[in-house]
Amino acid sequence: MTHGMAQIEPGLRLHYVRSGDGDRTIVLLHGFPQTSHEWHAVTDGLVDAGFTVIAPDYRGAGHSWRPAGGYDKRTMAADIRALVRDHLGIEGQLVLAGHDIGLMVAYAYAQRYRDELSHLVLVDAPIPGTAVFDGLRTDPRVWHFAFHGARDLPELLVQGRERQYLQYFFDARTTDPSSTDVDVYAKAYSAPGAMRAGFELYRAFDQDAADNRAALAANGPLTVPVLAIGGEISTTGPLMEEMLREVADDVTGQIIPGTAHWVPEEAPAAFVDAVVTFTSRRA
Repeated sequence: MTHGMAQIEPGLRLHYVRSGDGDRTIVLLHGFPQTSHEWHAVTDGLVDAGFTVIAPDYRGAGHSWRPAGGYDKRTMAADIRALVRDHLGIEGQLVLAGHDIGLMVAYAYAQRYRDELSHLVLVDAPIPGTAVFDGLRTDPRVWHFAFHGARDLPELLVQGRERQYLQYFFDARTTDPSSTDVDVYAKAYSAPGAMRAGFELYRAFDQDAADNRAALAANGPLTVPVLAIGGEISTTGPLMEEMLREVADDVTGQIIPGTAHWVPEEAPAAFVDAVVTFTSRRA
């Protein structure tokens, strides 16, 4: 396992963790309020399965820099491509996996760079611009979409209380409170500007929805094989396959038993097994 920093553009450097030296590359995109640490429990299993594993902190998260803008998922997808192709020099098709906000970035990548992926794994979150997203946006269980989207107010209320807020955020969406490393994430999001950057991810949802609708209209549904993973008792989990069929032609749905939203940390072995089984199927 090695850590690095990649210069993406003036004012933006991305931190990443690279593990293994397999013939195939899988890129793992974390969610909010997490960092690349989200994948620590699944990395060894993926390396053992023959993957080179790249786990970045996307813009604004972890050790990556926190610019004022650029939190629409189309721009963030371009960040990841610059990291993988230009900085790391990785060639050939990738397996791309994203959870939560990382799912949204992964979908934007798949739409924008359609020939670069062999498989796409999307884990437990709605995609802006889909009917499922529009329906969930008014569900009281996703109250945080509106709260995080408000300008300045979340920063005011959460400042100095990051640890308490994140503990509540994780506990409300898990089957096992010990499965997530809240201390690691609380430290990361207590850094100056980190929570603001996290909230900007949500403030970009309207732009993301417009971008996704335009991409679907222009390019049509994805043709890459997609694995839609849902948590058994999460809000989005039971809707994942239905949602992905709005935007992709080749969809495999899978619910991971005993999980809620934080699937890779709640059930790492099951997650690895699902990914390895799915990606053994050639496009």
